[in-house]
Amino acid sequence: MLAALWDSQPDGTVVCRLCAHRCRLRKGAKGICGVRVNMRGEMVSLVSRVVTAAAMDPIEKKPLYHFLPGSKIFSVGSAGCNFSCHFCQNNNIAHVPENGIVPGKRAAPEDLLAHALANHAQTLAFTYNEPTVFFELLYETAGMAAKKGIRSVLVTNGYMSKDCLTALSRCICAANVDLKSFSEAFYRKYCGGHLQPVLENLKAIKKLGWWLEVTTLVIPGLNDGQAEMEALAAFIRDELGPDTPWHVTGFHGAHLMIDHPDTPLATLEACWRIGREAGLNYVYIGNTRSPLGSNTFCPECNALVIERNGYDTRVRGAEGKCPKCGVQIPGVWK
Repeated sequence: MLAALWDSQPDGTVVCRLCAHRCRLRKGAKGICGVRVNMRGEMVSLVSRVVTAAAMDPIEKKPLYHFLPGSKIFSVGSAGCNFSCHFCQNNNIAHVPENGIVPGKRAAPEDLLAHALANHAQTLAFTYNEPTVFFELLYETAGMAAKKGIRSVLVTNGYMSKDCLTALSRCICAANVDLKSFSEAFYRKYCGGHLQPVLENLKAIKKLGWWLEVTTLVIPGLNDGQAEMEALAAFIRDELGPDTPWHVTGFHGAHLMIDHPDTPLATLEACWRIGREAGLNYVYIGNTRSPLGSNTFCPECNALVIERNGYDTRVRGAEGKCPKCGVQIPGVWK
């Protein structure tokens, strides 16, 4: 499978086709992600058997609110990232040190699956750092998990290539994609990437039939303008559908922006209103407590369907149906 995601060139360079950067690497050079290297004209992953974090989490922490709500998910992360976000909250694993020593412990797909089964996990999340940069471990583990009835999800920046998406199409069931801004300038300056590939991948994921939720980290003064938020909400409505959940989450100082102010609750609630006024049926507020954007209500009769208090989740309707009018809430419920 890996050979389909890189090309050797006559001059000894290698073109990586795993993400939208399409890095062309000289012998011995690493890609932007810091964990894929050209060794003697072949692409080698430095993290094909490396895990930096593994834990049982509430699925709402991903965040996924319409995918088996109230369940536990076994979360796995490795190292490296194809973005260089100034506000990265996991920069200790996302950015490999200059000395090239990749943090973490060795783990095989069989080990991860055994842990998931031992913890009675229904689902497996590839998260914490950008999962597509540890493609081999992700692909093998998700494939094994599927055979045991465990479904796999991605928490991703959405910068993968179409080839990568195609390769993962049958072993991934859901994704939460960070749509970090609706501005190309923001993506270039603060993330080291581009907006359009993310937008195209969001549409492609929707067509694949994965359950999709979108998250935007709202950073004061950088991506919280009303016009930008309105355009972002309209994109979700028009291209992904009004039933696609949108999570607007609060920023807290991190990495190169440790001194940047936190997001006021009033700003998040204003974004929530923008999403609802745009016609999105499910808008949620994250990284802070807010009675306005925590619960799931029926879009037909406004009855409470899912009640949340932090990560405490109570599903009132059987299999995602409104307990009052019986309308089916979009999502994966069993």
